Amino acid sequence: MRRFSDMPYPSSPERDRPWMMRTYAGHSSATESNALYRRNLAKGQTGLSVAFDLPTQTGYDPDDQLAKGEVGRVGVPVTHLGDMRMLFEDIPLEQMNTSMTINATAMWLLALYQVVAEEQGADVGKLAGTTQNDIVKEYLSRGTYVFPPAPSMRLITDMVAYTVLQMPKFNPINICSYHLQEAGATPVQEVAFALSTAVSVLDAVRDSGQVPADQFGKVVGRISFFVNAGVRFIEETCKMRAFGVLWDEITKERYGVEDPKMRRFRYGVQVNSLGLTEAQPENNVQRIVLEMLGVSLSRDARARAIQLPAWNEALGLPRPWDQQWALRMQQVLAFESDLLEYDDILAGSHVIEAKVADIAEGARKEMQQIQKMGGAVAAVEAGYMKSALVDSLAQRRGRIETGADVIVGVNKFQTTEPSPLTGEAEPAIMTVDPAVEAAAIVAVQKWRSERDEDAARKALARLKSAAGTTDNLMEATLACVRAGVTTGEWSSALREVFGEFRAPTGVSSVSAASEAGEALGAVRKRVNELSEKLGGRLKLLVGKPGLDGHSNGAEQIAVRGRDAGFEVIYQGIRLTPEQIVAAAVEEDVDVVGLSVLSGSHMGVVPAVVAGLRANGMEDVPVIVGGIIPDEDAKTLIAGGVARVFTPKDYELNEIMDGIVTVVAEANGVLADVPEPV
Repeated sequence: MRRFSDMPYPSSPERDRPWMMRTYAGHSSATESNALYRRNLAKGQTGLSVAFDLPTQTGYDPDDQLAKGEVGRVGVPVTHLGDMRMLFEDIPLEQMNTSMTINATAMWLLALYQVVAEEQGADVGKLAGTTQNDIVKEYLSRGTYVFPPAPSMRLITDMVAYTVLQMPKFNPINICSYHLQEAGATPVQEVAFALSTAVSVLDAVRDSGQVPADQFGKVVGRISFFVNAGVRFIEETCKMRAFGVLWDEITKERYGVEDPKMRRFRYGVQVNSLGLTEAQPENNVQRIVLEMLGVSLSRDARARAIQLPAWNEALGLPRPWDQQWALRMQQVLAFESDLLEYDDILAGSHVIEAKVADIAEGARKEMQQIQKMGGAVAAVEAGYMKSALVDSLAQRRGRIETGADVIVGVNKFQTTEPSPLTGEAEPAIMTVDPAVEAAAIVAVQKWRSERDEDAARKALARLKSAAGTTDNLMEATLACVRAGVTTGEWSSALREVFGEFRAPTGVSSVSAASEAGEALGAVRKRVNELSEKLGGRLKLLVGKPGLDGHSNGAEQIAVRGRDAGFEVIYQGIRLTPEQIVAAAVEEDVDVVGLSVLSGSHMGVVPAVVAGLRANGMEDVPVIVGGIIPDEDAKTLIAGGVARVFTPKDYELNEIMDGIVTVVAEANGVLADVPEPV
């Protein structure tokens, strides 16, 4: 086998193109992901963007109960130093720019990365890359938080201080507005919430005293951003310009940074994955290209790194060929078009300038509101930011349902020819072999049995001791890495000191009833009449089993269910099947709805169905929503699930109506329930 160091590597001119070309990748195992990275680099990719699986992101080992069904699903499992060695085998880290999408456990993954680089003989001071490390947006949208907000901000602060002094080329945090847009943020909210998070981080680092005042400009200069690019091209272009204007203001006026290079708004982009559709998925190609143009056409606001999703991500895990297609889109734009040969072609446009000013002014007002509350962390703890996003997304969903917002192939132009892309002999997506999880469990148990247990125990004791002080935790974390501690053990040790946290759901104060009109009224009528026949208000339990923290769908179902007249029980994310069953029994619910987008549905859903049966609730129907292939849906229904909804079922009132029918069927009173108007 050829070593990576012997393979062609992009020359300096290519590496200095205006943006770094990446595909977000990682799956199954460190071995499989390493092979994928080396293939992508050989095809001309100029940086790595590592996707970690949910147990790694939330601090659990593969043999933990909560990790069941999640190992290797949405990224690569990295449980200890051995996994990280394998992940980057034959990839020279000193020459690489590596982006790691990791937040709550970012310190742990950075420490693993540093130790592997040291083992390769790399100069740690030359390591380049980024850890996302934005915990605030995890409480608002993506849900992979581990610790409460204050200790989480302490971990970020320690990482920023450490990298600025020890890894000056590494970006210790990537303030991430990407998931805010997916959770419903308007351009104004996306800009305001992200910049408010950045202010909170910079204030925390400054106030910690870990970085000398005369070097604080370097802290500002190492802050980068990770932004969503939607399909509304002009709006997205203006949003990026507004980001730059406001960041320059903040860093100069609030922090006194005089060097314009340190004040530069440095951002990378992932274009909008959740905007991709399961219906007519070939339309996603032009969506991706338009979204890429929105962050590359304007030279003065051009992204420094772009990673594109594959056309079929709404269907499941993309294949290597699909990822290659996404990479080639960037290469055609960069090398075949003349896009990069001119100064900013939008400069001086009165339309662009007016829209930029409008977004910037709205964001200033929103940031002032957040500052009055005590900053981003306080606004998270109060539930203000989460409620705003849930409300904004409910309004957007309402516009789609009424047709005010057109989604081609979904709510308009729905007739289609059979697609050769999805009608191939081979599946249109990759699947993760269930044996991957079993192998990971065996591997981590073997790792623990072969390490120096006394060294691991002492390293963990040192970590817990340091966590109770104000000491920077990077050195204690590095000691854990070298002693063979696992991801779950590191996180568990800090959980003992910091505690855990359940973020506000943002659902209680939101209503979309005004958007739905006659259709919602018809569903509400059915709910009321069935409730009367069954002798009590219909109860809907909305559950998020496993580690999947993408709660947007569950929250919208909860909001619409309440508007439709159900009594809704929604306890938030990251619940075991046992906890969901216990809540169903305690609340004596009429129907259980499970939301799963991580691909773990074949593990967690049957566990809930079996748990209900074991508790004498076999007559309580279970419905499931998520990214679920047709064959899996058939298997789930054969196993006792009443209905399966996927992203093509975008009309929430129709989903609510379907739930009413399921409950009526389960109680044998369907004939007595009027059909909706």
